[in-house]
Amino acid sequence: MSQTTDTSRGAAVASGFIVFAGVAMVLIGAFHAFQGLVALFNDDFYVVGQKWIFEFDLTTWGWIHLLVGIGVAVAGFFVFTGAAWARFVGIGVAGLSAVLNFMWLPYYPIWSLVIIALDVAVIWALAVHGKEFAN
Repeated sequence: MSQTTDTSRGAAVASGFIVFAGVAMVLIGAFHAFQGLVALFNDDFYVVGQKWIFEFDLTTWGWIHLLVGIGVAVAGFFVFTGAAWARFVGIGVAGLSAVLNFMWLPYYPIWSLVIIALDVAVIWALAVHGKEFAN
């Protein structure tokens, strides 16, 4: 294979991972926002199983999830621009999302683990393949 074929294949793979990261961030942000709205409008929906040290009122959790969700979704849209700052912000908000979902484990454990796994995949895609996608 020629050097240009390898380079174009690498750029295509990088573009695919960045598109995955952007779409995943928009979806993760929407999921956070929906979780937040449910917590704000229906306090009885979430049932706490175990008591953990970082326990908040469900209304507080609702606002946290709503605001972080909006931030993650907006950062996801900016990832599509290919700007370096968008990748750094994306890594930061995906990390924040993972930490918040770890804290949310007592309320919705399996869902939280799924979102944490998606956040880790987003961080990996932005950190490893972001440079090839940049304008």
